[in-house]
Amino acid sequence: MQLRARLAGACAALLAATCAAAPVEDVPFVTTPDNVTLAMLTIAKVTPDDYVIDLGSGDGRIVITAAKRFGARGLGVEIVPELVERSRAAAAQMGVGSRAHFREQDLLKTDLSPANVITMYLLPDVNLQLRPRLLQLRPGTRVVSHDWDMGDWEPDKTVTLDVPDKPVGLEKKSKVHLWIVPARVEGLWCGVGKWKGKQLAVAQSYQKFRAELTEADGTRGFEGKVESNIMRSKAGVTITAESTSLKATYTSGKYSALRNATFARARGTNCK
Repeated sequence: MQLRARLAGACAALLAATCAAAPVEDVPFVTTPDNVTLAMLTIAKVTPDDYVIDLGSGDGRIVITAAKRFGARGLGVEIVPELVERSRAAAAQMGVGSRAHFREQDLLKTDLSPANVITMYLLPDVNLQLRPRLLQLRPGTRVVSHDWDMGDWEPDKTVTLDVPDKPVGLEKKSKVHLWIVPARVEGLWCGVGKWKGKQLAVAQSYQKFRAELTEADGTRGFEGKVESNIMRSKAGVTITAESTSLKATYTSGKYSALRNATFARARGTNCK
């Protein structure tokens, strides 16, 4: 994985404005140290069942490592033809040419939907350009970024590594951020079956949610976190989200009676 076309370390201090404005093909890549590459794949819990897309893949090492060490399949997207050819040759040499593929392409035009792991080492403004598309991916898709965050979409996990051989930046450290794409649960949900008459109104900000349950005897609220397609609240409610339904799979305390309640997404502005 490289800091390709968005040279992060060099965009510090006086060079920031220059780097931010530089065209993709005019910015050199900086190789990510091997321990950071390994940490990115480890924090994402990559397995042989995964398909990894590396955005700005440089010499291809993260896709090759994902294939060689973790048994995954992957695609590296890179805009510099010479680096694409170098990556293909390296994958063949390492014996993973059938699982590690590389494409000369603008990362902002890349179809991300096949991936369940996205890796990247980009500048903050590029991360923000990608953020809406990342949030539309399948719930549970893991997104890993070297050093740079996603603005107010807080990472689910961050690790800091000592990187003595880091070629850019004043501190010889790297941050690796992980986000797990949450299911989109915001909106009004209406009870079905014996739970008809109940409604659940959910407000969502990335992986955080607040829900208001309205029943015949009033309204109660609880909040929590969306982990992939699971809504968890410390109030004693766990809800599994599907594309068009929510089901309370665990409840306790004052929400015990809600166990197995199922809600369908409202077709309008109310549940009538």
